Amino acid sequence: MFFISSSVYAQTQLKAGDKAPAFSAKDQNGKIVSLTSFKGRKLVLYFYPKDNTPGCTKEACNLRDYKDTLAAQGYTILGVSTDDAFSHQQFIKQYNLPYDLLVDSDAAINKAYGVWVQKEREGKVFYGTARTTFIINESGVITKVIDAVKVDAHAEQILTK
Repeated sequence: MFFISSSVYAQTQLKAGDKAPAFSAKDQNGKIVSLTSFKGRKLVLYFYPKDNTPGCTKEACNLRDYKDTLAAQGYTILGVSTDDAFSHQQFIKQYNLPYDLLVDSDAAINKAYGVWVQKEREGKVFYGTARTTFIINESGVITKVIDAVKVDAHAEQILTK
């Protein structure tokens, strides 16, 4: 059984209108990706807890299924979790995900975006990722924060103004 402490619901301090925190990390193939890589493009930066888990898989596949619709609106999708490159490669291959996943093994990007939170499972307290998405505009400014992600309808949340 999985219990989440109330602190997991603490919202990030970042909000629409804030400059998105800079980041630089390797993707699943070892390529360095940074926020500046997306200058001039709209970015869906989504943080998720773990590859190949039920909720994360539903969310990833929902974004996959709406990739063309999101692209038509000018969005590029980029996922972030603390899993390693091999795990990301397997996740992408198994579910035919058409976008990159960043390796954030030290949770530096999670912390910069305020989504590294305290959780509790079976009486044990630990830190992990609060499922959260940031919509970032062409100038690197956050235009929307989604912290109550609906894994089966995430793309619709992104597309709703």
